[in-house]
Amino acid sequence: MIPDHRLRLIFTCCHPALAPKTRVALTLRTLGGLTTGQIASAFLDSEIAMGQRLSRARAKIATAGIPFKLPEPEDLPERLNSVLTVVYLIFNAGYTAGPGHDRDLCDEAIFLARLLNRLQPATAEVEGALALLLVTHSRRAARVVEGVSVALADQNRTLWNRPMLDEGQELLDQAVGRRSPGPFQIKAAIAVLHSRDPPDWPQIAALYAGLLCHEPTPVVRLNHAVALAETGALSEALERLGALSDALADYQPFHAARAELLVRDGQIAAALAAYDRAIELAPSPADAAFLTRRRNRHLS
Repeated sequence: MIPDHRLRLIFTCCHPALAPKTRVALTLRTLGGLTTGQIASAFLDSEIAMGQRLSRARAKIATAGIPFKLPEPEDLPERLNSVLTVVYLIFNAGYTAGPGHDRDLCDEAIFLARLLNRLQPATAEVEGALALLLVTHSRRAARVVEGVSVALADQNRTLWNRPMLDEGQELLDQAVGRRSPGPFQIKAAIAVLHSRDPPDWPQIAALYAGLLCHEPTPVVRLNHAVALAETGALSEALERLGALSDALADYQPFHAARAELLVRDGQIAAALAAYDRAIELAPSPADAAFLTRRRNRHLS
């Protein structure tokens, strides 16, 4: 028996009768408490389209009589990736909201990932997913100072939770040693490399290139382009960002990254416009304050 009702609910929502995207969206709405608009934003969809998707999913569960229980052992691997994706997106929703909210979705996601690790021990992608959450969460206390977000490179590392970071690194080492690579392990490795001082940008760029084989999404392409810029390939990175302008038109990190790269390329007017759009789309006052400071450096 799954040791927590929330995990049983995730497996129910991740039933193979539902489309993969619907499984994730339904769980975020039902268990994560996210609004339809927040879920739509996570998928870069319209709120109306996401609302229709969720309504159809609920109707399908009721009609099919999908049970609220653990899948049979032979069905568990098929369902596991959807469940890991749900847990990861719950964490991301909490990370975007930042600390101080009534319900901490980051802690919730880590709790669920630990349950999954006990349910399916010695599974590389489960270990990789938990490692990713721990490494990212270990930097929580340094992310916002006096109401302003702090870039990773500028964070006070003495505020990082070192035991949590070390646990994440150890889990990643275990996962990699199983020689069963997957996207969560790659993301965890990228998070670990970002924690190095300085980050290993060529390796990060190579890992994003590998991640594209698993997840050829606009967001991964954006992160790959940023990593390429950090290796010195600024012109190539800007060209790659240009190709993503339609797909990521309403995605705040795209405009923030583009603004920074345009500044480096000397295109200040275009950079200021990109900063304005990023500030408009900022998910929190702390992020808006950070971007405003960045923008104001280039006004004089």
